[in-house]
Amino acid sequence: MSDSGVLHIKGRVLVGADPEGGVRDELWAVDGRITFERPAGAREVTTIEGWALPGLVDAHCHVGLDAHGPVDESTSEKQALTDRDAGTLLIRDAGSPSDTRWIDDREDLPRIIRAGRHIARTRRYIRNYGHEIEPEDLVAYVAREARRGDGWVKLVGDWIDRETGDLSSCWPRGEVEAAIAEAHRLGARVTAHCFAEESLAPLVEAGIDCVEHATGLTEETIPLFAERGVAIVPTLVNIATFPRLAEGGERKFPRWADHMRRLHARRYETVRAAYDAGIPVFVGTDAGGSLAHGLVAQEVAELVKAGIPATAALAATAWDARAWLGRPGLEEGAPADLVVYGSDPRADVRVLAAPRRVILRGRVVR
Repeated sequence: MSDSGVLHIKGRVLVGADPEGGVRDELWAVDGRITFERPAGAREVTTIEGWALPGLVDAHCHVGLDAHGPVDESTSEKQALTDRDAGTLLIRDAGSPSDTRWIDDREDLPRIIRAGRHIARTRRYIRNYGHEIEPEDLVAYVAREARRGDGWVKLVGDWIDRETGDLSSCWPRGEVEAAIAEAHRLGARVTAHCFAEESLAPLVEAGIDCVEHATGLTEETIPLFAERGVAIVPTLVNIATFPRLAEGGERKFPRWADHMRRLHARRYETVRAAYDAGIPVFVGTDAGGSLAHGLVAQEVAELVKAGIPATAALAATAWDARAWLGRPGLEEGAPADLVVYGSDPRADVRVLAAPRRVILRGRVVR
């Protein structure tokens, strides 16, 4: 064991949501790994006091993407650093046209779980973002992105249809069923961008694993999601932009604009109803398109505003989110990725906006 770089985290270490068994008094980071046993013989130990959480998760983020499409490595690096300094140490990248594999070699940047590139219907998504294809090619493109990603594939499930002037589903039922089955055969889970109501039931019945945004959930579809265990990532900081988007597109697409305003008006009610029904809810910001990075604390606060209890909202970006993505939290032998705060985030989640220390692979990076 090396004497250098040993960290001692002392105070309240929140290893889980359980108020009884989920709190430890201290941990150590030795050679980049967590241990709850005091290391013997360590001479150079740095002690940090406070309330510790596992490195936060942003389960809907886009590194390597901005409002116009792919960005260069310098911009991608700044995006990842902004997220890291906000306490986000694990990202599920929900679609990016850029190759960000080089980030995996950087010990100072967050870990990324990639969903490959968006798969969209021709002329039915933001230009330069995704593969734009027709339904007969869906299975082949899903297989391609399943092989390129880190166990996830991202579909665009609905978007504005210029002929109807409103949101509508992008894929026929048969093709999406075959595509999801192929992803599962290759060991990948599938998620989909969905704003509207009509796209949800066919995707869930086809075997989808997660839905992004899910603003179109209703009394009819919420029980279906709960029964199938389909998770949602509401991205409420993104949904907050719907009125501005509606205003910008109202002249050309008045039906769509009205629809977007209605989805926005009931966003909190929708998320709370999903949570109450037992649907897994996770934190995601949708950063990297038109939104800034580093918004994870705002998204957690939005979930609380929607009526989700504070500890459950924390779990959605900490313990539960890591388990859902197959990554460890604050466990013996796990990578020492954690964030330390000056007060208890369970008492006030707004504490997340001001990390005292950010520790990545056992090193203090902020």
